[in-house]
Amino acid sequence: MSKWVIRNHIRKLRFHQDEMTQQHLAEKVGVTRQTIVAIEKGNYSPSLELAFRIARVFNLSVEEVFYVDIVEP
Repeated sequence: MSKWVIRNHIRKLRFHQDEMTQQHLAEKVGVTRQTIVAIEKGNYSPSLELAFRIARVFNLSVEEVFYVDIVEP
């Protein structure tokens, strides 16, 4: 059975948004910088609510920020 891994474009989006820092994004969405780091690295999958908050910061849909990478065993 294949495994679904949630990936994201947050680092690239931050860079293109006046090189927004992880701290600034964290403050905008109400989490810690460490949470943003973990999400960017793929070590933590955000809640649906947090995913929407992050997408809203960039004026994008959730699907434009997050995507599923299917990994075969």
